[in-house]
Amino acid sequence: MLAKILSSAVIGIDAYLVEVEVDITKGLPSFSTVGLPEGAVRESKERVKASIKNSGYTFPSDRITVNLAPADIKKEGSAFDLPMALGILAATGLVSKDSFAGYLFLGELSLDGLIRPIKGALPVAIAAKEMGLAGVFLPLDNANEAAVVQDINVYPLRTLSELVEVLSGHIEIRSYRVDRASLLRRGVDQVDLSEVQGQESAKRAMEVAAAGGHNMIMVGPPGAGKTMLAKRLHTILPELSFDEALETSKVYSVMGLMPRGDGLIQERPFRSPHHTISDIGLIGGGQNPKPGEVSLAHNGVLFLDELPEFKKNALEVLRQPMEDGHVTIARANFTVTYPASFMLIAAMNPCPCGFLGDVKHDCRCTPLQVQRYRHKISGPLMDRIDIHMEVPPVRFKDLTGNGGGRSSEEIFRKVRRARYIQTERFKRSRVHTNAGMSTRQLKKFCRLDEDSRDLLERAMDRFGLSARAHSRILKIARTIADLDEDPNINSSHVAEAIQYRSLDRRLLG
Repeated sequence: MLAKILSSAVIGIDAYLVEVEVDITKGLPSFSTVGLPEGAVRESKERVKASIKNSGYTFPSDRITVNLAPADIKKEGSAFDLPMALGILAATGLVSKDSFAGYLFLGELSLDGLIRPIKGALPVAIAAKEMGLAGVFLPLDNANEAAVVQDINVYPLRTLSELVEVLSGHIEIRSYRVDRASLLRRGVDQVDLSEVQGQESAKRAMEVAAAGGHNMIMVGPPGAGKTMLAKRLHTILPELSFDEALETSKVYSVMGLMPRGDGLIQERPFRSPHHTISDIGLIGGGQNPKPGEVSLAHNGVLFLDELPEFKKNALEVLRQPMEDGHVTIARANFTVTYPASFMLIAAMNPCPCGFLGDVKHDCRCTPLQVQRYRHKISGPLMDRIDIHMEVPPVRFKDLTGNGGGRSSEEIFRKVRRARYIQTERFKRSRVHTNAGMSTRQLKKFCRLDEDSRDLLERAMDRFGLSARAHSRILKIARTIADLDEDPNINSSHVAEAIQYRSLDRRLLG
């Protein structure tokens, strides 16, 4: 007897259809799986066998062959347990083959017949909708993320026996629904930017970075508040749009990192990897390519503390995703692309000991040590960081002051208004923020008057800035003008933008 069950697998963050073919013939008892199965797939025969028996059904004592088509693509994970078990039950006549036609099945089986959650439920539901299937049967714990996709029926399951009863018509199951409008409510932040005493210039730079989606590096001694500032950036970033949340959630879904019970990632991600991370861990890859930290930070923030302590090759591979907004990983048989549109926020000391230029502490580093420390960060990487900000030590009177300046909520409203202006400006393109403007868009939206042009020319000559730095200054000036709700860029906007680029030659040159 032969039975065919529709299932799915994921390459990158997109799903494709897998047909699980189960054939049972007379012969010595055996269970073989073909179609390039990985370890977890090969081991599924033990889970399937125990699950069928412990659910009260008879496991056939015949020759069982399972084929996963297309057979030229490697299959990994435990999501094929449920379709395999269903195929065996259908091939033995316990379940009618007409009962599951047009439906897609996924789920990991426990030995007692319970259905455990899987990775990649969200992209699978999207693929099922695009293929015009009638619905998806999957674990109950994955129901919220799959039900986010409209116009596809999602049927959550607890046990294998429940699936058999549903397909046999003994019990009725309703399609699962979620309220999409409730998924993206802005939560109450536990931290606030006003808690940072002093550092008003750094806070202003962070406001500009958040408004335009600009990368930023902070240079200052230990204890100046660099990490504290970075960890409060998310409190002033605008909410995720539904499309942004969906794309970010796909990355977390394929990694199995979706918060339990949540249908979507509700807040912009904040990723802060340790400086010992490898280039594969940062960018993604491996034998079976997986997303790295840059993709997990998609539509959010990637914070690299102690930037020069990261491996040089790990930092250099950041250049391509920072420029393109995605990561492409090529292997012999296939190529995958992961989204990686993130804000890079970096922090570093001015020297190995951290006290170079500090009037209250003596620097113990030799000039050669300082030079080696700074040269760990290449010029091309620094050119891709829009805002360079010096963060000085906090003064005592700032620490003992009554207030810390504007609250996150106040800055958030200004940032959200500036982002809305950019959304209207770029609504006919794929660009969402000023930081992503192309050369053509720069010429169109960043026109300067004569005074601003002269000011920028003098700054370029004085600081020896590159052509890429020139583009960054124009983008930052456009963002500052948006914060002022000014349609034109004037000399004050350019002057402030220049000060965010002048430090790269003085501190890191």
